[in-house]
Amino acid sequence: MINVRRSLRRSSKTEGINMAPLIDMVFILLIFFMVTTSFVKETGIDVQRPTASTATLKEKGNILIGVDANGHVFLERKQIDVRSVRAHIERCLAENPEGAVVIVADKASRTGVVIQVIDQCRLAGARNVSMAASKSAGES
Repeated sequence: MINVRRSLRRSSKTEGINMAPLIDMVFILLIFFMVTTSFVKETGIDVQRPTASTATLKEKGNILIGVDANGHVFLERKQIDVRSVRAHIERCLAENPEGAVVIVADKASRTGVVIQVIDQCRLAGARNVSMAASKSAGES
């Protein structure tokens, strides 16, 4: 014969879900995505890039320096003096020694300012300095 009281006592115990492992897993995923996300530092200006038929896609450009049409230099959304480019690049390279420098210059910018920026980047120790350009529309 079935004991009704005993079966009711067993069914009255509610099983709970242990949330601790789920919360731990969410935090581990959050930390993983924060560490693996690459943070792109913008130049802070909008420029019209010159076009080049030999332009190639560069996978990484960790340090972006902007030069606008008026010859103003921007790094990390802040206007800086051309003479301070070297110190800023040295600081950025201390954080990331393998960092590549990409100069995003407006097509109407003066060549002298761009050459000064390139020179300051190389004096700071940057081994990989390149110019940003758009691919020509007629080329594939």
